[in-house]
Amino acid sequence: MKISIIIPANNEEKNIRKCLESIKNANVPQHIDIEIIVVLNRCTDMTEKIAKEYGAITILDESRCLSKIRNHGVKYSTGEILVTIDADSWMTDNMLRNIINLLAQKKYIGGGVKVYPERYSLGIKLTWFLLDLSMLITGLSGGLYWCYKNDFDAIGGFDEELSFGEDLDFAKRLRKYGKTKGLKY
Repeated sequence: MKISIIIPANNEEKNIRKCLESIKNANVPQHIDIEIIVVLNRCTDMTEKIAKEYGAITILDESRCLSKIRNHGVKYSTGEILVTIDADSWMTDNMLRNIINLLAQKKYIGGGVKVYPERYSLGIKLTWFLLDLSMLITGLSGGLYWCYKNDFDAIGGFDEELSFGEDLDFAKRLRKYGKTKGLKY
């Protein structure tokens, strides 16, 4: 079973190395078949060079819509399982194995993991507050998402009409779709 990990990146040279290192560590000692796809978005720094050092596939997307950027990465993926993670986030050591084990139970449609940003600004703090509030109300987690690619396709991926909250919208639609199949989010 292959996992495709999609990472949108806009000038992330200061953060992406830690993200990619965490993915590498999440795959030790399991040696799961993974591909890492970094979607370069208007990068003018060393993000691409660093991604390639870790063996990532790099593709370009100049959109200003994060949903389009994520969906673009998925178009190039070849794995049966998708994981999306931001370039300024990182995985725990057993995350990939845990995702495979949860999906293998045939009880879950997919899921999400709350992540904490590597850096903070006023805009990030405001966004974080709104996301935390939304997660508290909906019971959904956000930041890193995982599911089978065919389920991602079935719900239409990330909604490209949304400029904010596209990740929680994705989780909400995935959970709703999962209920039709008798699966939990």
